[in-house]
Amino acid sequence: MSTVEIKQPLISVIIPAYNHERFIAAAVDSVLQQTLADLELIVVDDGSTDKTGGIVKAYNDPRLSYYYQHNQDAYNTLNRGLSLAKGQYIAILNSDDVYTLDRLERLVNFVEKNDAQCVFTDVIPISDDGAEFTDPKFGWNTWHSKNRTWYFTCQDLYAGFLKGNFMVTTSNLFMTAHAARVVGKFSPLRYLHDYDYIFRMMLAFPNSVHYLHSDKLLYYRIHSGNTLNEAAITGRLQDQALISKYMMARIPEAYRTDIITGAQRLIELGDELHDVKTALEPPKPQGVRPALNELFRSLKNWFSRKYGNILGKN
Repeated sequence: MSTVEIKQPLISVIIPAYNHERFIAAAVDSVLQQTLADLELIVVDDGSTDKTGGIVKAYNDPRLSYYYQHNQDAYNTLNRGLSLAKGQYIAILNSDDVYTLDRLERLVNFVEKNDAQCVFTDVIPISDDGAEFTDPKFGWNTWHSKNRTWYFTCQDLYAGFLKGNFMVTTSNLFMTAHAARVVGKFSPLRYLHDYDYIFRMMLAFPNSVHYLHSDKLLYYRIHSGNTLNEAAITGRLQDQALISKYMMARIPEAYRTDIITGAQRLIELGDELHDVKTALEPPKPQGVRPALNELFRSLKNWFSRKYGNILGKN
């Protein structure tokens, strides 16, 4: 009996999809039309109830595989995709985002020339209709510019991420299969699994994660009609916990800048959390805002107990 040898693809692209019938075709096309064609595309449909699945299954390309599952949240969907990937490199694309057509070729070339394990680029923010948000005063652009400015100031990738997630999205992750195995699964975080993942990647490969800050190779979709809701609180609470965790991970003296940067961000998040709660809840007859003082107090107490010598205490 003869056997057919299945060639290992160079790149595995994982698309976690959920109810994006309006955008999924653009995402799939941006992968299948890449200038580097040696790839497999794994679409994991996380229980879509719209036409997402039908649109994907209508493609006739042997590189595309479609898997359906009952809704399990994004991090589980990504982890299933990782378990199915066979490529030497792994890339992720959310079902509402879009690659530039030369993204994968350029990232493979960079990784091979620089012996990198993980790389991400700058992004182009777009609307539901694909229009680019170019106004520097647009809220997202202001946020992203602030994070990039701090990175350029400190010239340290880890400290830069303590200020904010300028990778922006899981769609921006490109890594070796080896790195993906070492870092492991995405954590069970509803909103910030990408942020947690890049910190773990930097800790596992401190000199092999690179930011191509001058290259915009991903269209990141910012949806219209988003409203302020409880997710804004949950996301910021997760943000506080992550920054605390990964600030502590590099606490030795050589990384005092990390401590300062992370502490500043915790204070900012305390203010933001207060503002969101104020917008969602009826005003209370209290004139004192405790968030800032509480953050200072808890951070000081923690450092005093754990790292008194670093803080100049005996």
